[in-house]
Amino acid sequence: MFGIGGGELVFILFIVLMLFGSDKIPELARALGKGMAQLKNATNEIKSEIHKGMDENGITQSMTDITGNINAEIDKAKQNLIGNAPEQLHKIQDDIVGDLPQQVSKTNQDIEEMTGPIKRQGR
Repeated sequence: MFGIGGGELVFILFIVLMLFGSDKIPELARALGKGMAQLKNATNEIKSEIHKGMDENGITQSMTDITGNINAEIDKAKQNLIGNAPEQLHKIQDDIVGDLPQQVSKTNQDIEEMTGPIKRQGR
């Protein structure tokens, strides 16, 4: 509760008891409870007025439409990605792996050409 531990709460209650006395504490608690209830009612009234105004101006419906359209576009994008994924994967694989054997053999030849004289000197 508000980051206050048990010991701190007891200390605060002790200070309140010392300041106001035991006969005033129930009155203070009632007043605090009424104040909290009035604050809660005021915020609920404000929320209901805002919602009523949104409903009258059609904002709630437009927000629902916008949210629905955004979700539909996201679903379309997902379907396009999932639907085209195998074709694109094959294309990427062909691009990467297609040249690979020629590149490996060329690299092998280059290494052999560079290490050939070195191998002969070591013997």
